[in-house]
Amino acid sequence: MTSLSELNDDIVRSMSIGAVFSDFGGKINSIDFHRTADLLVTASDDDSVRLYDITSAKLLKTTYHKKHGADRICFTHHQSSVICSSRHNLDSDGEILRYLSMYDNRCLRYFKGHKERVVSLCMSPVNDSFMSGSLDHSIRIWDVRVNACQGILHLRGRPTVAYDQQGLVFAVAMEGGAIKLFDSRSYDKGPFDTFLVGGDTAEVSDIKFSNDGKSMLLTTTNNSIYILDAYAGEKKCGFNVDPSPNTTIEAMFTPDGQYVVSGSGDGNLHAWRIDTTDKVASWDSYIGVASCLKWAPRRVMFVAASSVLTFWIPNNGKTTTETGALHPEMGGQPEQITLK
Repeated sequence: MTSLSELNDDIVRSMSIGAVFSDFGGKINSIDFHRTADLLVTASDDDSVRLYDITSAKLLKTTYHKKHGADRICFTHHQSSVICSSRHNLDSDGEILRYLSMYDNRCLRYFKGHKERVVSLCMSPVNDSFMSGSLDHSIRIWDVRVNACQGILHLRGRPTVAYDQQGLVFAVAMEGGAIKLFDSRSYDKGPFDTFLVGGDTAEVSDIKFSNDGKSMLLTTTNNSIYILDAYAGEKKCGFNVDPSPNTTIEAMFTPDGQYVVSGSGDGNLHAWRIDTTDKVASWDSYIGVASCLKWAPRRVMFVAASSVLTFWIPNNGKTTTETGALHPEMGGQPEQITLK
């Protein structure tokens, strides 16, 4: 695959579908790449958790979780272990977060405490801590090694959380466009800084830090995208995409921090260059409105998903067949390549 050091406007424009998996029985709720291994995990409405090798576009493992379902998901540091939140039976037993082994399909630990659905989930990049934000208006901090909650933050509105890439800081978005920054080693002392994103009353649905830690990307529930200076909180630029009444779209930085890519209510994917705010590319997603969108940490590749999962890679003059056949550079064969 093309190396990240070569990323430029032409390569971004050349991105096209390399493989398609359309055998999901419902909407894909969440996707995550492993930080160091070439692995992708998905959680979907059909109660499945699926593990993929992204270099060969191969489905490695599928596990089903009929009792609790599969909603938000993220890798731990282990290649075959994930944290997954529940969709079903949220009130009956409170087992709303589970530490799962994909290797032998075992639940290694339950985490109880949240009273409503988890809408934000992220793993620390440096240790065994992870955070969850719930519609019960709380953020909980956990350690995968113990059942007990390690810390709790109560706040207004829909909570959204994210660690920076060094694991030193985490950001919390709350009602009214307030972004609070915490030192992850002493969060009990309260936020060390608060930013206000003025002019937009919509709730923040997602936060991401750029790899260099200098910028934050905010996506709101009305499909506005903002890039903030992570140190001063100033708004660098903003982008808007078409509304998607029944789907929350996702946006992302490329790993080099030069570009932002986003889904849209018009069923397209859009890419902008941050330093000039110019739109670099627009692609038909071929899957309707993409609710999940993430760029691989170490590859020139991203994944877009609705009820269909698509792998996007540079075309380099080659073409992908109309049936979604695998791009020659990826090698291997996907288990399902029907594109509708």
